Amino acid sequence: MRRFYALAIQPTLFGGASVVRNWGRIGTAGQSMMQTFDAVGEADGALSRLARSKRRRGYRDADTNETS
Repeated sequence: MRRFYALAIQPTLFGGASVVRNWGRIGTAGQSMMQTFDAVGEADGALSRLARSKRRRGYRDADTNETS
């Protein structure tokens, strides 16, 4: 079963930042979760921790040149 996991940082209206996570099976809309932080640095740290955790579990960064 092929799955995807996407992470992004988006600014909030009040000067903070949100880490947005999307995941699911390839070919579906999947699910999403948003975590809001007061500072961009906090959001960046959370994104780095999540990315490191997912890489340890076997996820890999998407290769834009890969065709499957």
